[in-house]
Amino acid sequence: MVEAGDVVLFKFPTVNQQEGKLRPALVLAPIPGDYDDYLVCMITTQLRQKINEFDEIISPSDSDFDSSGLKAESLIRIFRLAVVEKEVFEGIVGNISRSRLKRLQQKLSNWLSAL
Repeated sequence: MVEAGDVVLFKFPTVNQQEGKLRPALVLAPIPGDYDDYLVCMITTQLRQKINEFDEIISPSDSDFDSSGLKAESLIRIFRLAVVEKEVFEGIVGNISRSRLKRLQQKLSNWLSAL
């Protein structure tokens, strides 16, 4: 069962809609309705892509790093979003803490509310 806060693997699409490479993504929330779809955001090791005040780095020194299943310090990119069906997930590798998930969801919500 996929839940918000899970770190999943799937081929994250590129912005030009070409098939992407297999990478981790964070499940932010299930999408309401009759389908098994989820809002996810990209996770990358390209820390230089960080947008201050939005994206968040997860490091080996963080209490939830081991449970995340990530192999290296990574950047959770909350503006690299996709809605995907459960069938594209190639596995769940771990999960992040509830407090980190809530913080990321709140950052996204605050940004959308300010538009």
